[in-house]
Amino acid sequence: MHIFFSETSPSKNQSITHSILDKAEVFLDIKREDQIHKDVSGNKFRKLKYNLIKAKKSGYTTILTFGGAYSNHIAATAAAGEIMGLQTIGVIRGDELAKDLDKTLSENDTLRFAHASGMHLKFISREQYRDKTSSAFLEQLKDEFGSCYIIPEGGTNDLAVKGCEEILTTQDNTYDVICCAVGTGGTISGIINSTKAHQTVMGFPALKGNFLDKEIKKYTSKTNWKLISEYHFGGYGKINQEGVEFMNEFNNQQHIALDPVYTVKMVFGIFDLAQKGVFKKNTRILAIHTGGLQGISGMNKKLKKKKLPLITIEY
Repeated sequence: MHIFFSETSPSKNQSITHSILDKAEVFLDIKREDQIHKDVSGNKFRKLKYNLIKAKKSGYTTILTFGGAYSNHIAATAAAGEIMGLQTIGVIRGDELAKDLDKTLSENDTLRFAHASGMHLKFISREQYRDKTSSAFLEQLKDEFGSCYIIPEGGTNDLAVKGCEEILTTQDNTYDVICCAVGTGGTISGIINSTKAHQTVMGFPALKGNFLDKEIKKYTSKTNWKLISEYHFGGYGKINQEGVEFMNEFNNQQHIALDPVYTVKMVFGIFDLAQKGVFKKNTRILAIHTGGLQGISGMNKKLKKKKLPLITIEY
């Protein structure tokens, strides 16, 4: 195993104190997966771990993956590739971003970081991007770039789920409910696989749509989970004023920075459900902080354009 992936200590669980939780008589801790590594944090570290180890063992020198202009996965893959001495290629949604690359990099912190970490950026149209999993398009990429180890958008595959099974440890057996934000379904699948019989997993999708049940069932046969779909704040990559204010207040009170795409939706949902009396008294809840803080600057650009309040978190 590469030393980068063998040095990690178990994430600490941080207790949250709040009047809403006190009134509901429930206990909430947050597992600080965001503190694993400053550039490869949270579930991205977990998802990349066994994929990059396999790539190295199989003799690959190049990793190719996919993502949007503000993708946590793109940034983390670029950083992990640089650490492990692997070349990286990011196939990015939006060919308009290639028209003036210098301008794009000056305005987009995520792509600038990935580029500075040595990632080659290939921009394609949104129409082309919809074909990113087709065998014809993947063959086209192999013709262009040669032999590459390909990781799907968001990083979810069997090896990613295996990595996410390591999020929970024996110290977490005392919790009744495990909560997780959901994007492509890989992280929650690994968590579900690691739960004990008495535990329930609640997933908070960051996007609209009902396709996630099917995706999760590809990777787990357990049934002790459910998706809570009403806290997506308008869809993937979106947040509203209420969400921004919650993020800022939570950081001020708890000294924990949430990210605007995933974890804020989960924590907001937990507090709302507690307020509504959904959890039984004395329920012990563990929420997984999956990282993603690099996306704050990109979200603030969107908020500024809409003349909405900004996220004031520094990380």
